[in-house]
Amino acid sequence: MIRRVATLLLLLLAAMSTQATEPASALPDGKTVMAYGKPDGAVPGWSIVSVPPAGWTADCCQYARAIGVNLVLYKGDWSGDPDRVMVLNVWPSKLPTLAAEWKADQAHYLKRDPLAKVAAFALKHPSMPCHGLLYRGTDHIDDVVVFCDPGKAAGVRLSWSMTVAAEDRQREQVMAMFRDVVGKSVYKPYRQTPEPASRAALH
Repeated sequence: MIRRVATLLLLLLAAMSTQATEPASALPDGKTVMAYGKPDGAVPGWSIVSVPPAGWTADCCQYARAIGVNLVLYKGDWSGDPDRVMVLNVWPSKLPTLAAEWKADQAHYLKRDPLAKVAAFALKHPSMPCHGLLYRGTDHIDDVVVFCDPGKAAGVRLSWSMTVAAEDRQREQVMAMFRDVVGKSVYKPYRQTPEPASRAALH
């Protein structure tokens, strides 16, 4: 359904069992969203908290679940078009390093589109190592993907990705929002605790 999501799933999640994910939930301040997964075998529980752009919708349990990802952020109505949809993927660590993750992604992308141009996507995350790639496809569609590693103890790695048309007049603005979402994403261990009735409805 979603072009970039399909690429990521083929590359990152092939031969990996995606950890079961609980619903994302808006936190009380109304400005953040959290996706989380319960402990699964040797993989500890995890949570990713981020700040969607103002006016954007965060979805984990309808559209995101249907396409096999952990969270999607989009503006307006969901159309199934990948354009300007920010996608969060979280998976159990399998490859030995973060570099191995993004190199594998690059190799897979270039196998599919050998004439595509690949460049680094500059981003400095304040709390975990991240590496961004910008793919300029021969179809005049740009795909940006950022891989992050919250550390060996976390047992997971994550990526944010988004597709933007090369000729999109708001491309730079949308890219800046994407960079902001990734930069403000925070990993924390997830430990399920009983919640007050007022919070339970959010799940």
